[in-house]
Amino acid sequence: MSAPSHVRGATATPRLAQTIGQRFDEACARHAAREAIVSAHQRRRLRYAELRETVDALACALLRLGLQPGDRVALWSPNNLEWAITQFATAKAGLVLVTINPAYRLGELEYALNKVGCQALVTAPSFKGGDYLAMLAALAPELAHCAPGALQSARLPALRTVIRLGPEPTPGTLNFEALLTAPSAAERAALQTLGERLQAQDPINIQFTSGTTGSPKGATLSHHNILNNGYFTGEGIGLVPGDRVCIPVPLYHCFGMVMGNLGALTHGATMVYPSDAFDPLATLRCVAAERCTALYGVPTMFIAQLEHPSFAEHDLGTLRTGIMAGSPCPVAVMQAVIERMHLRGITIAYGMTETSPVSFQTALDDPIDCRVATVGRVHPHCEVKIVDADGRTVPRGVTGELCTRGYSVMLGYWGDDAKTRDAIDADGWMHTGDLASIDDDGYGRITGRIKDMVIRGGENLYPREIEEFLHRHPAVADVQVVGVPDARYGEELCAWIILRPGMTASEADIRAHCRGQISHHKIPRHLRFVEAFPMTVTGKVQKYLIREAMLKELSAAQA
Repeated sequence: MSAPSHVRGATATPRLAQTIGQRFDEACARHAAREAIVSAHQRRRLRYAELRETVDALACALLRLGLQPGDRVALWSPNNLEWAITQFATAKAGLVLVTINPAYRLGELEYALNKVGCQALVTAPSFKGGDYLAMLAALAPELAHCAPGALQSARLPALRTVIRLGPEPTPGTLNFEALLTAPSAAERAALQTLGERLQAQDPINIQFTSGTTGSPKGATLSHHNILNNGYFTGEGIGLVPGDRVCIPVPLYHCFGMVMGNLGALTHGATMVYPSDAFDPLATLRCVAAERCTALYGVPTMFIAQLEHPSFAEHDLGTLRTGIMAGSPCPVAVMQAVIERMHLRGITIAYGMTETSPVSFQTALDDPIDCRVATVGRVHPHCEVKIVDADGRTVPRGVTGELCTRGYSVMLGYWGDDAKTRDAIDADGWMHTGDLASIDDDGYGRITGRIKDMVIRGGENLYPREIEEFLHRHPAVADVQVVGVPDARYGEELCAWIILRPGMTASEADIRAHCRGQISHHKIPRHLRFVEAFPMTVTGKVQKYLIREAMLKELSAAQA
């Protein structure tokens, strides 16, 4: 009889028992002269000693503003040096960093800030056509007349302080750089005392992850969750002091801030940001110019670099290792990454925000078929099992729902005990909703999704959330959103819409309804107006038939 699909990540390496701030101070002392961060697009770089001075200055300033440990500070910005400084400063001050997707628009921002009661917001002025300050003014017009740090907004009742990046003044806000003045000796001592009181199990980060049942949920993560996950992920790719990690993935997501920043910090490596958002040419140039030894990305990012017309002009010979995650990697792409980009140690990682994020990772010496057909073996100190619909552990090789338990499982969804209980059972198992199997050698294979999640270019998109937004259009009677295959992004969104009797709407009308209100990647690529949905006899929509119909249509159009 086959062994049960229940595996544990055995290791002789103990978990880190520190807070992020304690590990940060230790790393800055040990690697003081090494470069800590290079922000290529800003032409700025800091050594570890300089980073500590800057981080301590911001941490003291945040406390001086009246923020207390446990208060929530939102960060709405693309990748930059200020993002990392804020990440480490909030951790040292015991403030819970709430990472806001740079693509968020009005409705999403308002929901996120209010859901977790953010007392402060650090924001970029704008990004990719999105005027952040204008959107914030629309939500909180009181900013125009209040003193900085004294906001009282009807729509954002918890928010008191807005800190903006950039040198220009904005009414009601503080400028980020103005907060970086040297703290007093008393403030430094108070910060040190506070750091000694903080506990590794304290919440320190909230990341919003959309759900199939509607509004995004705030996955609450502790120092212990994300510091250890960054550390063991870095161990998995063989990071050592002096490595230079190119991080083109977004920092607001676990891939960037945990696997990237914390993975580098815990190993004395350099965090290298090639651009504010992914750009294949900027990434290639940065890897070559900064002599990067590690590179992160989702498969579409690696494909974009390999296919760039100037790929051959860039010397990538210093690359050795890295991480590819977010969606399955085709064999040809993996071969090209290993051979043409010199990433012989590239690993595949799998996980979810609620598990800090990595649960599985391939090893440096795994053969190529393991790196494309599996997600590797279970991570150190993590426990995984595959269960059937009745919750019973299935034998090796049998498909079921992937469940994980251990240090990496989140504290819960902020302010939502019911959804937390739905996700984490009484024995501490996180039910991922992913269909998977584990073979006799312990390698995991992700075979599908119980939920209808769509993965577009490494971004997790949830049809229910998008359906609920489209329902707000006055002409929409009903809508169903599914994922359909796409050569570039892996999957794209498709919406089938039933209009209200006597009303009309065009594709342009639907897209105009979405523009500026939800992130661009959540706007369905394919829109179809239909009279009815395929249904079961009990009245349940058969989404798989919608997908099949779209596959036939798209295949015919392509032919």
